[in-house]
Amino acid sequence: MAEATGAAGPISGRRLLGVVAGLGLTQIIGYGTLYYSFSILAAGMAADIGWSLGAVYGAFSAALLAGALIGPRCGRWVDRHGAGRVMALGSVAAAAALIGCAVAPGPLGLALGLIAIQLAASFVLYEVAFPALVQVVGFGAQRSITHLTLIAGFASTLFWPATAALQDHLTWREVYLVFAGLHLLLCLPIHLWLRSLARAAGPAAHPAAAAPEDAGGRHPERRALLILTATGFSLAGFVASAVLVHMVPLLGALGLGAGSLLVGSLFGPAQVLSRFLTMTAGRRASPVGLAIVASSLPPLALGLLLLGAPALAAAIGFAILFGLGSGLNSIVRGTVPLALFGRSGYAERLGWISSVVHIVSALAPFLFAAMLERLGPSPALWLTAGIGSLAALVFLEIRRRTGAAASRTSARAKANGPAEARPL
Repeated sequence: MAEATGAAGPISGRRLLGVVAGLGLTQIIGYGTLYYSFSILAAGMAADIGWSLGAVYGAFSAALLAGALIGPRCGRWVDRHGAGRVMALGSVAAAAALIGCAVAPGPLGLALGLIAIQLAASFVLYEVAFPALVQVVGFGAQRSITHLTLIAGFASTLFWPATAALQDHLTWREVYLVFAGLHLLLCLPIHLWLRSLARAAGPAAHPAAAAPEDAGGRHPERRALLILTATGFSLAGFVASAVLVHMVPLLGALGLGAGSLLVGSLFGPAQVLSRFLTMTAGRRASPVGLAIVASSLPPLALGLLLLGAPALAAAIGFAILFGLGSGLNSIVRGTVPLALFGRSGYAERLGWISSVVHIVSALAPFLFAAMLERLGPSPALWLTAGIGSLAALVFLEIRRRTGAAASRTSARAKANGPAEARPL
């Protein structure tokens, strides 16, 4: 891994590798314990407390919404105090929330515990890990974000079978206690180390301490870009959440039968493949250009599925294209805001964008279920493909606006000298 330039100067390749690998481990544990494990443990929770499985999933959805609402505030804390400190506190909070949920005496305690888990998740997952890379790595963080998502992409692959294996010997409460130990024993030391790296770099390591990048009176233009960015990622998030939650029954309704599980199993490897391809072949592409590709692939995948079903080849192509788009989207969610707006205030902007995306993603399965009931599988999927196409159009508009702004800045610099040039 090449040397990068952080806030305090060059960062050695070995240290950069350690930062990315350490954060990758905490992301695998974070997503695995706080998100992916729930689907394995939900049935045990329902049987234990006397709720229906649907009610337990409803409580989890409410918890996801609560976690989404705290994103902007968390981003401000990251900009002000540094990502390492926030993630260290988040590790302690995640462990406490898991323990609280594990000892919950009844339905209300479980619901509050799930909400606490998702609130803690907001302090340790991508929305804080990406700013941590920006603060520690500095220039070159976009490539490090790609490396991080490649590692974290194995969270579901590792934790679904690991959680199932633990559940063979432990109750869901005991599994959560084990997960709490992982946050304290593995994640907390890594996050404290990241905090020490940022502190050694000094105040400049925190984006909030950098010079404001809104100089030049371009606030309305930047605000419009921020709204467009949040809109594009929200539309893409709607498509991903709606389809993934309903993927296996949808494939069955389209005539795939037993092949539905095979097709669904290809999604995860395709996600990892997209991140690997971006890391190797796509490193020179612009983040906005990659966002256009990422948002275009899911509509293409849905079109292929609808035109080719029930042919198994069409369904396999759908799973691969959809997985490629989803994996790439997780990268550009971190790199596009950094490329458009710079390091100053990066965490808060990412928090706002992620908050909107998570709210839309939490509502998407319910809205898509209503579409299925009213319209049927094929019309609902065509409509969803149209929503995904709108996301691609939004990112095309962002590229048009940034290209035009860059041309104006270049012309002004030639006419008036470099002192007149301003960041977008």
